[in-house]
Amino acid sequence: MAGAALQLRTIAFNARRCRLRHLGRKVDMCTAEATASLLQVEETFSACLARIDALILKPLLQAEPSDQKGKENFKLFLLLNDRFQALWNLTEENYRTLKQKCSTSESFCIQDFYTIWKRDLYLSLYIQYFVTFANYVVVHGFEHATKSKSEAWKQHKTVLKQFLTDFTSETSMSLALYMVLHKPIRDHIEQYILLLTKLNEVLKEGSEKDVVTSAIKEYVNLESFISQVLDEACFTKSLWKSLSYKFTDMLCVPERRLLEDSKNLPISASTNRSDRILLFDDVLVVIQGNSFQSFDLKLVWVDENCREKSAPGPYVLRIITPEETFFLSAKDPQIKAVWQWKLNQAVRQALNGKRDFPLWGETGEGNEPPSCRFFTYVFRLDGKFKSATYEGEWHWGKPHGKGTLKWHDGRNHVGDFKEGLEHGFGICLVPRRSEDRYDCYKCHWYEGRMRGYGICEGERYIGTWLDDHKHGQGIVVTQSGVCYQRIFHADKMVGSGILLLEDDSVYEGNFTEDLMFVGKGKLSFANGFTLEGTFTNKSGQGLQTHGILNTSNEQLDERITKAQLGLEEFPVEKRWKGIYDQFLEFIHSGCKEETEESFMGFHIQTSKELRKSQEYLFCQRGTEDVSWKIEDILEELVQHQGQKSLQSYLEKALKSSLHPLGKLLKALMIAFQATYSGIGANRHLLTMAQEEVKYYAKKIWEFYQGLLHLALEQKGQLPAKFVDGDTSDEKACSVVLPLILPCFYPELFMLYMLYHEREDDLYCQGIVDLSLFPDIKLLEFLDVQKHLWPLKDLTLTTNQRRSLIKDKCFLSATECLQKLITTVDPREKLVILQKTYEEIESTVSRVVEKDYKLPMDDLLPLLMYVVSRAKIQHLGAEIHLIRDLMDPTNQGGLYDFLLTALESCYEHIQRMRLHQRENGHVTHSS
Repeated sequence: MAGAALQLRTIAFNARRCRLRHLGRKVDMCTAEATASLLQVEETFSACLARIDALILKPLLQAEPSDQKGKENFKLFLLLNDRFQALWNLTEENYRTLKQKCSTSESFCIQDFYTIWKRDLYLSLYIQYFVTFANYVVVHGFEHATKSKSEAWKQHKTVLKQFLTDFTSETSMSLALYMVLHKPIRDHIEQYILLLTKLNEVLKEGSEKDVVTSAIKEYVNLESFISQVLDEACFTKSLWKSLSYKFTDMLCVPERRLLEDSKNLPISASTNRSDRILLFDDVLVVIQGNSFQSFDLKLVWVDENCREKSAPGPYVLRIITPEETFFLSAKDPQIKAVWQWKLNQAVRQALNGKRDFPLWGETGEGNEPPSCRFFTYVFRLDGKFKSATYEGEWHWGKPHGKGTLKWHDGRNHVGDFKEGLEHGFGICLVPRRSEDRYDCYKCHWYEGRMRGYGICEGERYIGTWLDDHKHGQGIVVTQSGVCYQRIFHADKMVGSGILLLEDDSVYEGNFTEDLMFVGKGKLSFANGFTLEGTFTNKSGQGLQTHGILNTSNEQLDERITKAQLGLEEFPVEKRWKGIYDQFLEFIHSGCKEETEESFMGFHIQTSKELRKSQEYLFCQRGTEDVSWKIEDILEELVQHQGQKSLQSYLEKALKSSLHPLGKLLKALMIAFQATYSGIGANRHLLTMAQEEVKYYAKKIWEFYQGLLHLALEQKGQLPAKFVDGDTSDEKACSVVLPLILPCFYPELFMLYMLYHEREDDLYCQGIVDLSLFPDIKLLEFLDVQKHLWPLKDLTLTTNQRRSLIKDKCFLSATECLQKLITTVDPREKLVILQKTYEEIESTVSRVVEKDYKLPMDDLLPLLMYVVSRAKIQHLGAEIHLIRDLMDPTNQGGLYDFLLTALESCYEHIQRMRLHQRENGHVTHSS
């Protein structure tokens, strides 16, 4: 009801006052007479309110009841008293202001009338009072109040006679009290209207007359509002009298209003035997004998076009709720139409959180409530979701879109839903009974069951699913670091597989779920030994084998030592097809809004308020300047086809959670993090991850082209068939990959570090050894030609010798190379490497006092000096990430040459450390 109050206030308070001050026109004597009349009216009304306060309200406030129902009503009466006092205070303020004006004989302006320039406040206070008053009426507040046994009430009949001219001995105390607390106030509003009307008649056409006319209209609307509010309250109060205490105790709420009753407008429900249908402003109630069902209107859908054979007649409405569907049957089309209109109005107003004004008789904002909604509901009936709480999006009574399911036992599911079932990408947590841990399933769902590519944690399963079971090829990564690849059938392992142990031993053959070797197999140790034969595990006897042990100490095959899983079994094109297929469907449909709903569970029809409440679901939606309307997106696409403009546009689009490409990227981020973070950070999955990121860039570029094609086609600028260029992969790598790489870099670089951990350890040990050398000794040790030594850079004090100075030579190049770790973009890393080379060459040119182009024989020792002084951790991971993800167009050019040189330095430093181990001292191997 408070929402209707907002509709009565159409001119802002501050704006109105400012406007009136600038009118500058003085009113004539008629206005002065109107002011005097208003002064008298306010004086009389203020005195009346004072008497009501002293003789009625104060005694009632002293008679606090002891029973629970009475206490609840008393709290409501306290609120009513507060609203009364606010009205009284405003009246007193207006009276004092007018009186002061009259006593000083000042000229009168329209702004002197509180009822005009403060009418927003007036309207608000009157509405609050009568809404609270109506709530008190609904719960039989006056009946409870007059039953008080307080001594003060013995005099009340005499007191009430002073206020009511038609008071008789037959008049009930509750009715008399009801009249006293609302009739004088309603009469006072009528006096305001009369005074303003008289004033308006004498005003000339102009701004002042317009303002007064507007004020009269708003006070007339207020009068109508009060009348409707009180009629609704009495209508609802009569209902509670007609129902049993059992129903009243559970259904009677002060704010609840009855909108329609099947006893007044006959209609019946198909749910077994229905005695009565009650439509309130928040719930639909079906009474059946001694029980009833209540349906929250926010989750009620009304289908008028019901053609089901089970429909109980021609004039029916199908009522759809989350767990029940039933019919309302009318005897004629007129009754059906009225119920349909009132139901739709009530549902729409419940979703908006406010009532229309006028309350009856007009269609308000529109007949049809939205079919797509956001709400929280607890499932009650037997079924898959029994006792679960669903919070998310709904469509025609079923979870549809993004949502979250939570059970009391700790299970929960977050993801996409379609027509009431899990469908699309989802994350499901299932607590283990015997352990304080969870199994986490992150995969695609189809009609309520896991199907297709996905993963599972506690341990991590990466593979395919069929009807909630591991089925087909799969990879399992355990928390202990063990990783294996196997074929599954209905959750059971079948056939042989590959088991990669933490110490880099590799077993190929059959093994149990407890990872015990069994049957024929081959075990390859990290030191190069191999054991091939038959393995058995007997209780108490450990692992036994019959076979051949090869101790030739040959270096393990590179394929085994750097084993990468899933490449043949899960080609990158077959991973996360569900995400791509939904986006492809969206484009092929012409980017229709309803298709976008299915591809990301994102409803275009929902209001901004509902969108805000969905921010926690997968993507954070903040204030963005990218329009979410697809027609605006397509229009903007066409305007950004140039290289620089395109780069800027894609960067903005991919950051936006409201742009289709941004939504796609968010979904891919979730899938990537679910696979390769935490337990999934296993070096045996590096190539899978690296391929996946590059494929993401390729698909995003393809979908961008698809959107652009559609946009141009709609403008008639392209033929029906769009011919893709030969440089699609290059564009994906050069344009898209640098933009999306930061989203995947933390997980991806962790895999690179794990994969190159041993080489990086050897390199770091070599760096530690080389850091012990002073500059001149290190230059000499690395065979840098003496005429290239930058001795001029070694500024000495009297107590220093050149042979002891450290970290001074080639300082600018060293500081430049250290910036390699400050960026994630392979392009920028290569630019840093080029600048390092230029700094080395610049220093050498200054030393030899002429331009000097470094040949490879000179560059390598100088670069190795800079690398040893830069002390970059995980340099091997950095080099290989650049090599794998750099723009293919750079291969064979300067960047490729410099990266190869850096790689040579890295490997050289490792070999020096190996030689030191063999010889017991640092040696230099060219």
